[in-house]
Amino acid sequence: MLGPEFCTRPRGARSRGAALTFVFASVLLAAAVTDRLPHEENPPERSLARAVPGSGAGRGEVDQRELARAAAEAMADGKSGAKAAEEVVSRSGDRWGVVYDQREYEEFEQALDGRYTGVGLSARRAADGRIEVARVQGGGPAARAGLRAGDRIRTVDGRRVDGRSAAEVVALLRGEGAEPGSPVAVGVQRGTRAWTETLRRASLATEDVTVQRLSGGALRIKVAAFTKGTGLRVRDAVRGAPEGAGVLLDLRGNGGGLVTEAVTAASAFLDGGLVATYDVHGKDRALYAQPGGDTGRPLVALVDGGTMSAAELLAGALKDRGRAVTVGARTFGKGAVQLPSRLPDGSVAELTVGHYRTPAGHGVDGRGIVPDVVVADRAEERARTVLSGLGGRS
Repeated sequence: MLGPEFCTRPRGARSRGAALTFVFASVLLAAAVTDRLPHEENPPERSLARAVPGSGAGRGEVDQRELARAAAEAMADGKSGAKAAEEVVSRSGDRWGVVYDQREYEEFEQALDGRYTGVGLSARRAADGRIEVARVQGGGPAARAGLRAGDRIRTVDGRRVDGRSAAEVVALLRGEGAEPGSPVAVGVQRGTRAWTETLRRASLATEDVTVQRLSGGALRIKVAAFTKGTGLRVRDAVRGAPEGAGVLLDLRGNGGGLVTEAVTAASAFLDGGLVATYDVHGKDRALYAQPGGDTGRPLVALVDGGTMSAAELLAGALKDRGRAVTVGARTFGKGAVQLPSRLPDGSVAELTVGHYRTPAGHGVDGRGIVPDVVVADRAEERARTVLSGLGGRS
């Protein structure tokens, strides 16, 4: 299922035909623009899980002056500065390096701020290939129009969607660079009734933290991405949990986001101490949890191959510190520190400048995190069993 705040729409470094694995259900951005970078003594604020297939595991660094020079020379010749920069990044061997044009970067910044432009529904593909509404966001255009979970989406702006992926349909609903207020005509079917509803896209808040009380009394906290405010919402959920109730922290499919939010989330379960170390151009730095977290409540962290970047940082901290039992599959393995470089044409190059390590000193990049309990199928059921064994109501 794909949330409205995300849309799995492969977006690649154009010169390499590469695709991001983290795009609006997987597409969040990694770092601020140059004039908004954190001070050197502060941690890099953002982290994006990006895979560049075929780029290898190279760790070369890009000379920012070379990058700017290539872009400026291309522009002087009437060519694309962004494309020239992409070619430089591609040659560098920077596995995670990528270039965004100005509009794309602004969209990603908006996503990290916890906002997106869309109609407020999640889509899923049924077994017969039909696209259905999975969830409707309260107060959004889809909700106001009366759409419900289970409604079939037949067309978007006259294009038939049967056979398409849910990601493609969500991308059509969002529109390429569409502005709030722009219309989108959605063909809907409910039972035998079929009609076309014209919705007006709106700027909506993401729903990156969902809290569910499980049948046994435990709390399931699902974190889809680390956008602004996510860490505090996790903390508030933990503080509001019933006494003695265990917590199942679900990080599956979480492609990362803001590192500072992941550290705040870690602080909900730790009483201070190390969350991760990292280096920037060879200088070592560290990230610490705030004191006062709940250190006694039984905790299981559920992870999979879609757990990336800042989410891996959180899972690694809870595992190494002995605070949680991790259950699921090996995580993705994206532990790069990236900082942006603004180019003369307004585009932005995201470049690798270092790597994160868990509190025990384990590198994440290219390795991932192997959970304590490796489970291929029915991972959530196993996680709930483990939580019960820890003494928490599950």
